[in-house]
Amino acid sequence: MSPVHAPAPRYRTALSVNVNKVALLRNTRHLGIPDVLRAAELCLEAGAQGITVHPRPDERHIREADVYELAALMKDWPDREFNVEGNPLQNLMDFVRNLSARGLPLHQCTFVPDGENQFTSDHGWQFPDDAARLEPLIAEVHKRGVRVSLFMDPLPEAMAAAKEAGADRVELYTETYARAWNTPDKDKVLEQFAHTARAAAAVGLGVNAGHDLNRDNLAEFLQAVPGVLEVSIGHALIADALELGYNATVAAYLRCIDNGFSPE
Repeated sequence: MSPVHAPAPRYRTALSVNVNKVALLRNTRHLGIPDVLRAAELCLEAGAQGITVHPRPDERHIREADVYELAALMKDWPDREFNVEGNPLQNLMDFVRNLSARGLPLHQCTFVPDGENQFTSDHGWQFPDDAARLEPLIAEVHKRGVRVSLFMDPLPEAMAAAKEAGADRVELYTETYARAWNTPDKDKVLEQFAHTARAAAAVGLGVNAGHDLNRDNLAEFLQAVPGVLEVSIGHALIADALELGYNATVAAYLRCIDNGFSPE
C-alpha cells in the first residue's frame, strides 16, 4: 500500500523542482549517488508541488530509467504533479507514449525547442514557423489527458498563436529577466513579461515561468508578473540545497513565492 502523504501546501504559484542537476552529479561516478529518487522525495516532503525532468537524448543528466522511476514515485503523491519537458521532435514523445502505456502519471508536458547538443534551453518556439509541426503533437498529448505547455520568449504578440496551436499554458523563458535583475533595465524587462502574461491570460493560456530564477529574484518576478501558475526551478535550487539541504531550500523558495504574492 502506498504511504499517505500530507497534502501540498497551497500557494498562488506552484513550485516544481527540476532534479536534472542531481542526476548530472550522480552521472560523474558509477555509485548511484546522489539518488535522484531520494532527492525528489525530499523535495516533495518539504512541500514542493511538483517534480520536473528534462531528459535529453544524450542522457547527460536524467536517464530514461529515471523518468519511469520518478513517475512511479509520483503515484504516491497524488496531489503533486510530474512535468516532463523536452523537444517533441526528438525523444519527448516516446516518454509521453510509454508513460501512458505503463499507466504512470504525467500531468504536464512542456515542449522546449532545444537542439540535441545544446548546452541549455536558450529560446522559445517561433510562430507561425513552428505551428504546423507542433499542432499534431499537442493534439496527441491531449488525447492522453496531459496538459501541454510551450516554452516561449516573452513576446505578447505570440500568445494568440500559441493558443491557436492548442497549448494549455506557456512557460515564459526568464533568462532575460535574470540577467537584467539588479540592473537599470530590470523594470523594463519585467514589464515585458507582465505584458506577455496579460496577453496569455487574455486568450485563455495559463502562465508558467522558468530559467535562472533563484531566491534573490523570484519574489520580485512574481510581484510584477500577474497570474503565474507554476515556476520550474532546478539549477539554483539544487545549488542552494548543497549548502542548506533540501528541506530548508524548498521552504526558502516557498517563502519567496509567498513574498511574491500580488493581488492583481
